[in-house]
Formats: sequence, C-alpha cells, structure tokens
Amino acid sequence: MRMFDVISKKKYGEVLSKEEIEYVVQEYTNGTIPDYQMSAFLMAVYFKGMSYEETFLLTMAMADSGDRLDLSAVNGINVDKHSTGGVGDKTTLVLAPMVAACGGKVAKMSGRGLGNTGGTIDKLESIPGFRTSLSKEEFIKNVNETGLALTGQTGNLAPADKKIYALRDVTAVVDSIPLIASSIMSKKIASGAKAIVLDVKVGNGAFMKNMDDAVKLAKQMVKIGESAGRNTIAVISDMNEPLGYAVGNALEVKEAVDTLKGHGPADLIELCMELGAQMLIASDITHDRNKAYEMLSSVIEDGSAYDKFIEFVKRQGGDISIFDDCKSLKKADYTVDITADKEGYVHHIQSELIGEASMILGGGRQNKEDKIDHYVGVVLSKKVGDAVKEGDAIATIYANDKKKIDAAKALIVKAFDINNQIVDTYMLIKRIISCKNV
Repeated sequence: MRMFDVISKKKYGEVLSKEEIEYVVQEYTNGTIPDYQMSAFLMAVYFKGMSYEETFLLTMAMADSGDRLDLSAVNGINVDKHSTGGVGDKTTLVLAPMVAACGGKVAKMSGRGLGNTGGTIDKLESIPGFRTSLSKEEFIKNVNETGLALTGQTGNLAPADKKIYALRDVTAVVDSIPLIASSIMSKKIASGAKAIVLDVKVGNGAFMKNMDDAVKLAKQMVKIGESAGRNTIAVISDMNEPLGYAVGNALEVKEAVDTLKGHGPADLIELCMELGAQMLIASDITHDRNKAYEMLSSVIEDGSAYDKFIEFVKRQGGDISIFDDCKSLKKADYTVDITADKEGYVHHIQSELIGEASMILGGGRQNKEDKIDHYVGVVLSKKVGDAVKEGDAIATIYANDKKKIDAAKALIVKAFDINNQIVDTYMLIKRIISCKNV
C-alpha cells in the first residue's frame, strides 16, 4: 500500500477502507509516513470530508495506536466529562465532586490549556501540593474509595492523535468535524470511560462558532461513542460570554469553591446542574432528570459536594487550608479595575478577547512549552444584560507583571459592547443529544 494512492483517493472524495485508514494511522505514528504526505492527506479530508464509517474507523485506529487504560476494577459505571473548550470553563471542578457526592464514579483524565482555553490540570496545579500525576493503581483506588480522581493524560494514550493534532495545528486543518470528533473520542475511548458526557460549546468563545456545526459535531461524537459501546450524551451550551465571572486558573478555583458552597454564578450553576444530571443518567444512578436535579441540589445544600471536593484535593496532596478563606487564591501583585465609559446595557462580551487578555497576563499558553502564572487573570463585574453606569467597574485585572496590564486592558475594553437598549441574556443550554436523536 502507498500513501500516495490513499491521498489521491481521498482527494477525489472516495471512501477509504478500514485497511487504508489503519495503514495511515499506524505508519504515520511510527514515522514511516512523512509530515508532508500526512499534511496532504489531512487537507484532502478537510475539503472532501469523511463518511461516518470512515470517521469511526479513524477514531478506533487512533484509540488503538497506544495504551488503553483498563478501568474494569472500578466499582460501578465510571463516567467522564469532556468540554470542547471555553473561556472561564471551570465546570469539572464543580461537577466532579457533585456527581461523586451523589454516588457516581468520576474517573477523569484532563489536559493542560493552550491559547485562551484553560486546562483543568492547570487550574488544579494552582492549589499548593496538588498532584496531577497518579499511577493507574492510585487512580482506580481513589475512584473506588472517594468516587473521584483526576489525572493528567499519559504519554502513550492515543499517541497517533497527539502527533496528528500537532500537525493539524500548524497546517490550518483544526476545524474539520471528522478530525475533531475522532481526536476527542479516540482519547475518551482509550482512557477507559464507560460513560461519556460531552459539553459542546458554541459561540464567539468556542471552537464551533455556529449552531449547525455544533450539532453536527455533537451527533458525530455521540454516534461514535455508542458504536464503541460507551453510553454517550452531548449537551450543547452557549459560549457567547465567559462562563461565570472568573477567567484565570486560581481565580477559577476560587469561583468553583464558592459554587460548591452554594454561592456560585447563575450560569455556572445552571450548566453544572444539567451536565451533572446527564452524568447521573449515563451512570445508571437515575433515569429521571428531575430526580437527578434534586440529588444534585441536595449535595450542594447539605455541603456534601464541598466536602467531597476537600476529600479529593487532600487525597491528591493538595493543601486544603487555603480554602478556609481562599485569600491565597487571589494573591496577584496588581489589581486594576476596568470601568465603563458610558451608561447602558452590556450587549455582548467577546469571550475570545477576555481569554486572550488572561493569556497575555500569563494565565495561558501560546506554545505548549510555555510556563503559566496561576494567579493572574480577569474577573468580570458585569455580564450580558446587566445595566451599567459610566464609571462602573466592568472587570478587574489580576497581574504580576505591570508591563502586561495595558495590553490586557485594551482587549477587555474592546470585548465589551455597551449600548442603551435592553438586551435579553443568552439561552445557556441549547440542546441535548443522545443516541435517541442522533
């Protein structure tokens, strides 16, 4: 078999066989196929697409390209949640202990952030002493004993995806639905999850900018999960403004803790309730959505979700004393309020620009090798639909490098659109997709 022939076949929109797809994945992973041929193949896929069967075969070939994590020793159905990425998305920090407090088994493998999308691992590493690298045995033990464990992705989990994604990133083929779906689902399948809940973001701060593409992606991933024997549900949620108020690692941990204590932002609570309900349903803990909502509300009200978070952090070596007042999570050297220059209502907040401001301050990475500052970021004071007066604070910058403040401030000012017409807030939960409606 020749890579030239596979490229030519896809260039003309023909359907590739199982053998051809496996050949491409295996030979590229082991270095036989060079980057220039793989780039040509990916561009052909970008323009000609893939059938569902091809996408599923690509997913499974990537999942089988390295190790598979065997979680059969976990008691019950282990569930994983994956977000396609958004600004201020700290849902895992709230969701996982909520679901665990309801009796769920949350076995979560998470990644680091790149660009304006923060990674759960980065957020947790802002907690002094927290270990994000667990052995398989410790990971399973923690899930069985506390209902919750979180670890970074291992180096040999779906290595084909890691190599292909790096090439996609520099060849302008990141935004291809078959390639996105196979990338996400190959990692989820290889990581051993029995049930998967997907949070597919849509809007100006998301990967998917429009609803049609978000639905296509969600349906593809749900279908792949079900075909692979995983109970899979997708929630499409709005990302036309940051989730919650805090954007930045330690700042988001503080907001997550506030939420677990019952004082969180309305949008973060709403999304966590819906995703949590779907996780309980996918775990076979209940099949009644209203009952799931009652269970999740109860563990927030009685404090058991917060207690579960503390137990989880302590188990993984984190210093739980910082949560007594959370002041150490807001210890940047400089804080600067950004104020409105006119009266009116907040019509839009460009999430991407807020995320970019946090990244410029040092809270995100432009390259994978970059080190991040866990304590910088942006905290919004106003959200879409809020009334503002001239001089009101609309956001606060947390910085450790004075030279970076002006650039971040300019982005935040640009992100806010204020005018004199009253505006409705965005509908957060757009659609739920399961095997019943793919």
